Amino acid sequence: MFLTLLLPDAYCLLAFRERTDYLATSNKKQTFLGGAAVLAAATAIVKVIGAIYKLPLQRLLGDDGFSYFNTAYEIYTVLLMISTTGLPVAMSRMISEARTLGRTKQIRQIYRTAKYIFLIIGFIGAGLMMGLCRWLGSVLMSQPESWFSILCLSPAVLFICLISADRGYFQGQANMMPTSISQIMEALCRLAVGLLAAFVLKRLTGDMIYAAGGAILGVTTSTLLSAVYLSFKRRRAMAELDREECTDDTVLSGKLTGKTLLMIAIPITLGAAGLQLITTADTAVYMARLKGAAGFAAQIANNKKGIYNFCQTVFNMPCAFITPLTISVIPALTEQLTLRRRRAANAVAESAVRVMSLIAMPCSVGLTVLAGPIMQLLGGYPAGSDRLELAAVLMSILGFCVFFNSLVLVLNAVMQAHGYVYLPVVNMIVGGIARLIVTFILVGNPKINIVGAAVSTLFCYVIISALDVFTIRRVLRHPPRLLSNLIKPAAASLLMGGAVLAVRFGLEKLGLRNLFVVAGSMLVAVIVYAVLVLVLKIITMEDCRLLPKGDKIAKLLRIR
Repeated sequence: MFLTLLLPDAYCLLAFRERTDYLATSNKKQTFLGGAAVLAAATAIVKVIGAIYKLPLQRLLGDDGFSYFNTAYEIYTVLLMISTTGLPVAMSRMISEARTLGRTKQIRQIYRTAKYIFLIIGFIGAGLMMGLCRWLGSVLMSQPESWFSILCLSPAVLFICLISADRGYFQGQANMMPTSISQIMEALCRLAVGLLAAFVLKRLTGDMIYAAGGAILGVTTSTLLSAVYLSFKRRRAMAELDREECTDDTVLSGKLTGKTLLMIAIPITLGAAGLQLITTADTAVYMARLKGAAGFAAQIANNKKGIYNFCQTVFNMPCAFITPLTISVIPALTEQLTLRRRRAANAVAESAVRVMSLIAMPCSVGLTVLAGPIMQLLGGYPAGSDRLELAAVLMSILGFCVFFNSLVLVLNAVMQAHGYVYLPVVNMIVGGIARLIVTFILVGNPKINIVGAAVSTLFCYVIISALDVFTIRRVLRHPPRLLSNLIKPAAASLLMGGAVLAVRFGLEKLGLRNLFVVAGSMLVAVIVYAVLVLVLKIITMEDCRLLPKGDKIAKLLRIR
């Protein structure tokens, strides 16, 4: 998700390219997957904490209150995308390039310039969200009750900008540990403060509007804590940077550095924020259609939205494990492309696609075949109820979206790494417009109603994925192998899905409790998928060597 500048300084390395390509590829892949592993581990911890937070929160607030909470969070996510998507990527890419060329003074210049830009965005975003909280809730989102949640969340926009500046600095240095620790700190603070504030305000006011706002206060407080921690770590890292040897004194002016940052960041931000804006518009469209053409009362529409929002929360869990790949691939691909190592860069891209498929495909199949039991377990919907039936249908459709959403994230990173930063934007806009059209048509049908929103989401990501694959094959002279890295994981996932479906129905016929049905099915899924990965030789000796203690892992798994 970044541009590549092929600098003249790299020419001195070309004479050694053929001799060192394999070694460079191997080392950088180890760094790439090592960083991804650190972030993935943090993501797993954060998701567990998030489940402990959101699952009881959903029961505490109810579907209506949880709907208010998510409405505020959707608006916040748009501003979050605008403030954090493009600039951290641009920072990471430029800092990685400067680090590769030994330009330590330029690293400090990049950070200082980016920080000024972040502060401007943060103050403007927080001010707009605070001042327009009632308008955003009633006019834009068609849910006036969400105004207090939007107000409580507004300061977090500024804090997240400060966080993003420091995370971009560390990620550009291929140091993922501060980012990981800060994410865990945020999750713990969000859990403690959010649940406590929601409970207290619910008891004091008896109004879900204020209880949802209390839950949002946990988010705001967590971002403040994270910003303080990262600022402390960054100051220490800067002191160590000053002690490093500077092999190249080149320092661009603040104006030129800012211009370069924005040239990289703006297209990426447009793509990410554009899709998120379309998601927000999609919410407004399906709420308006539910209350209008579909003829549902406001309370029923809010209830359906709350169920759909909860399904989206579950859908986002596995997708979050793909983000570490895109974050870690930034410094890895930047270094290889800066040094004109095309084969090494392709190897990194192929590794990202392969790891993505190993994670996303089984999750996608699992959520689809176990949609009903999972939603009954996590959402607390009564067995046989209309709410559970609706949640199961929504989750089964969104389950398919997991893979396509993950594929889009990785393919966008590949294109933008090669300098084609505008093409992913075009593809996402095309998919987003198609999503709005399908939502408008389907949700207006009373028999389909909110299910149409899930169908439109799947349709959107399928279109974007197809366009991304087509684009990469057209614009890159030597594109990385994509489809060949997807076939075996797809076969393993489908076979696993068949086994899980059989086990699920078998356990249900035995009359076991839903908890045991889900646990037994997931245990079988893990065992079957692990065996198939080994039998189909999806993981090779080379892949194992890219991991910490990879030789021992390969020996343990008898991979040769």
